[in-house]
Amino acid sequence: MSSELGPCPPRFVELKKEIAATYPDFAERVTKAWGEILQELDKETKEIAAKGSQNVPEVSFSELGSLSAERVQEIKRKGCIVIRDVVDDAEAKQWQAWLREYVTKNPDIEGFPENDKQFFQLYWTRSQIKARAHPNVLETTKWLNQMYHVRDGDNVAEVDLSTPLSYADRFRIRHPGVQWDAHPPHIDGGSIERWEDQVFRGCFAEILSGDWRTHDPYDLRNRVNARSSLYKRPNQSTVFRTYQGWLALSETAPNEGTLQVFPNVLLSNAYIVLRPFFTPKEGRSVESFDPEDWQFDISNPDFPGIYSLGQAFTGPRPNTKTHPHLRLDQTMVSVPKVYPGDMVFWHCDVVHAVEKQHVGTEDSTVMYIPAVPYTPANAAYVERQRESFLQGVPPPDFPVTKGEGHCAGIGKVDDIESPIGKRAMGFTVQVA
Repeated sequence: MSSELGPCPPRFVELKKEIAATYPDFAERVTKAWGEILQELDKETKEIAAKGSQNVPEVSFSELGSLSAERVQEIKRKGCIVIRDVVDDAEAKQWQAWLREYVTKNPDIEGFPENDKQFFQLYWTRSQIKARAHPNVLETTKWLNQMYHVRDGDNVAEVDLSTPLSYADRFRIRHPGVQWDAHPPHIDGGSIERWEDQVFRGCFAEILSGDWRTHDPYDLRNRVNARSSLYKRPNQSTVFRTYQGWLALSETAPNEGTLQVFPNVLLSNAYIVLRPFFTPKEGRSVESFDPEDWQFDISNPDFPGIYSLGQAFTGPRPNTKTHPHLRLDQTMVSVPKVYPGDMVFWHCDVVHAVEKQHVGTEDSTVMYIPAVPYTPANAAYVERQRESFLQGVPPPDFPVTKGEGHCAGIGKVDDIESPIGKRAMGFTVQVA
């Protein structure tokens, strides 16, 4: 654990008390729920470990419009998916070649590790511009956005799930044989905000009411207005991404530096959200699945997996000590082997990681491309992002650097060829 990560501040005791006072019979209801969640985890984690990569659904891009309701429900339950053949192999390989050329021609670009750059703080290469604007990529993210919904009677103003937006992120070219400790199990898109921001907290209202089985990770009502970045930490996304994702530009198999996921988003949400309110009884193990070994406790400020980071916070970063019931050493399953043009996506609440080891023989190359729907806040971000693109500087959510304006081969507006791609990047599309 990095030395710069600190404990939660004493004031978080008051946050726990505030939450407890918000929901009727909180202690009684969540205690019952906690016991049920532990017992469910004991069973489910064993099944996940036994199935390994087979937990992750795989479909073809051509199938997206014709999947059965049962298949869609399975994908939603798992919270992750591999989508095959979104982009033609040859085009994906061309994009990889351009990325390699870009980093070779511009040796002063930012990335890490410093002495052997593999994760690049780059956003505006020609490859990235073309990939984000590709009609199949945007059709895929539109399909994922439409996994979400509003409940009967709810009205979420000015949200259009059928209009995908582009969110500029980075890429990696990971070399084989290099140990990678930078991305242990974690959840993006909000840290302590999941509890502290009242709207974000509302995404988990059923869990906090004790009725955890009715929690719907795809309910839009609070998602679109949740504040995921109260403390303005760099690299903390301020937009609502329905799914995070990447596009494979190379073959990457398990044990070759690929993505790992905990494939049950409802259960991990329920457990992580309630974890701060319980401690083991004296003399009992934190690893016990027996509900009788646990007690409701809001006397300490700890939110397990949440750490202070300067004036902000990071996490959730669950591990085998803070969240032993997830059995992460067995249940962080690697996604199946991918090929150039395949895409991998995971729900914004899914616990995910990057494999530490890459024992393959080829570089593992991916571009990070999430699914982002039209909301007023997302559209406002895309407008600012568009200006960053035009200036060749990092997008608003990312650390300030010298940018790419001086780089040979930087992407241009003309590289966005389709109207849907232009619209997704915030450019006006002329109607003939």
